[in-house]
Amino acid sequence: MNISRYLDHAVLKPNLTDQEVRDAIQAGIDHRVYSVCVRPCDIDLAREMCEGTDTLVTCVLDFPHGDSTAEGKAALAELYAAKGVAEIDMVMNYGYARSGKWDAVAADVAGVVEAVSRRGVAVKVILETCCLTLEQIRKSTQVCADAGAAFVKTSTGFAASGASEEAVRAMLEAADGRIKVKASGGIRDYAAAKRYVDLGVDRLGVGFGSTAVICQGEADACQ
Repeated sequence: MNISRYLDHAVLKPNLTDQEVRDAIQAGIDHRVYSVCVRPCDIDLAREMCEGTDTLVTCVLDFPHGDSTAEGKAALAELYAAKGVAEIDMVMNYGYARSGKWDAVAADVAGVVEAVSRRGVAVKVILETCCLTLEQIRKSTQVCADAGAAFVKTSTGFAASGASEEAVRAMLEAADGRIKVKASGGIRDYAAAKRYVDLGVDRLGVGFGSTAVICQGEADACQ
């Protein structure tokens, strides 16, 4: 499978102009990425632009800190699902995870999953692994699987660091085939992208400026 079909092409910078958002979404479509991952305010535009293409629309939820209430997250998730997104990348309350409040983490995730399940929307949970110990990463992965999430994801890309092989291995091990893993944050070239795919991830989150570089790197490697 082409590397582009692993990519969630992130268009999330808060200062983007309307034209910059349009250009970034179009670049994702042109490279046939799996999805464009957009800010909630850009869902309607992304849906319009991606209609009839091979590219789906993902949006973020409670991004980038994950510290809203469970009720608020669920309500927004239902709204975004009604707008037609295919997937939602929600930020876990990683302060709860660091505190060992696993019932609260589970309720947070399960509420979002329940809110969007009837529309068939997949939920990915961003752990922000750079803020967690390996044991907390493993436990978070298991809790998210139990709560019905489709994926766990390493990072928002807005914290101190992004994906690491150590964190991804811990997630894959804890997942035990019950939940998929998405590596995100700091993946800027084909070598890094391929390394995570070879480890066993099902999706890669990349900034919109890196998609062309990654896809060109694959083309060069195949020559």
